[in-house]
Amino acid sequence: MALVAGDVPVREVEPGEAVAYDGRGFAWVHIEGRDNVDLSWLKPEHGVPDVAASALVARETRPRCDEVEDGAIINLRGPAAAELDDSDKLVSIRFWVRRNIVISVSRRPLLATTDVQALTRAGKIGDAGDLIAAFARAISKQLDPQVAALGDALDDCETDIEDQQLYRLRIAIARIRADAIGFRRFVAPDRDALEALSELPFDWLQKDDRLHIREAADRFARMTEELEAVRERAALLHEQITDLRAEQLDQRALLISIVALVFLPLTFVTGLLGMNVQGIPYAGEHWAFWGVVGFCAAIGLAVVAWFARLHWLKR
Repeated sequence: MALVAGDVPVREVEPGEAVAYDGRGFAWVHIEGRDNVDLSWLKPEHGVPDVAASALVARETRPRCDEVEDGAIINLRGPAAAELDDSDKLVSIRFWVRRNIVISVSRRPLLATTDVQALTRAGKIGDAGDLIAAFARAISKQLDPQVAALGDALDDCETDIEDQQLYRLRIAIARIRADAIGFRRFVAPDRDALEALSELPFDWLQKDDRLHIREAADRFARMTEELEAVRERAALLHEQITDLRAEQLDQRALLISIVALVFLPLTFVTGLLGMNVQGIPYAGEHWAFWGVVGFCAAIGLAVVAWFARLHWLKR
C-alpha cells in the first residue's frame, strides 16, 4: 500500500513513485507480509540509507529510535491483528521517516495499522509526525486493556486462594506471569523509543506531535510499572501457594502420624491376644471379647488425651 496524503487529496500511488515523492503533503508506503516481500526498491538512490533499509527488513527487532542523516529509524511493538502462534506477545512495525516520506514494514499484521490507515484516508493525518504520533497513540490505547486484564486476572487468583484450588491457581499464575514478562520485554523499550523520538530535532515533528508522542510514552511507562507490579505480585502469590501446600502436607502428615500412633499399641494388644497359644487369660469367659474391645478403646483414648495435652491436635 502506498498513499500520498497531507495537504493534497489522499490518493494511492505505486511504491516507486511514493519514495521519489517531493510534492505537497507526504507519501506513506506500508508493506505487510511475513515472507516473500519485495523490498528491492529500498536503495540509497531512492533516498533510503543502507542502515535504514537493513533496519526495515531485519527479522529480529526491538523498539528503538535513531536519527540517521535527515531522517529517523523507528521500531515499535504493538498488539497483533490476529492471535500469535509464537512466544512474542507483540508484533513489530519498522519506520523510515523523513519530512515527506514514511516507509513502514510489518511482517505480521499490526492491529493499529487499520485504524491509522482509516485516519489517513479520511484526511486526518497531515504530515509524517502526525502519522507516527497516530501509531503511538493507537498502539498504547490497544495495549492498555490487555495489560490491565493481567492485573484483574491476578486479583481473581488472590480471591480464589481461599478456595484452596492450589494446583489450578499455580497454572493460572504461571500463565499470567509469563504474559507479563512477554509484554514487559517490549513495552519498556517502546517507552524509551517514543521518549527519544519526541526529542528529535526535525521540523516534521510539530509541537502537538511531540505532545501526543509524550502522552503515549507516559502510557507505556505506566504499563511498564503495572507489568512490574504484576510480576512481583505473581511471585508473591506463588510463594504463598507454596507455603499453603507445605502447610497442607504438614497437616496431613501429622494426621497420619497421629492415627498410626493411636493404633500402634492397639495393634500390639490385638497381635498379642490373637496368638494361637494356650494360657491366654479369660479366654473362656463370655465377656472376654467386649473386655478386649473396651481395653483397646481405653488405650486409644489415653493416647488421644496425651496428644491433646501436648497440643499436637491443634491445626
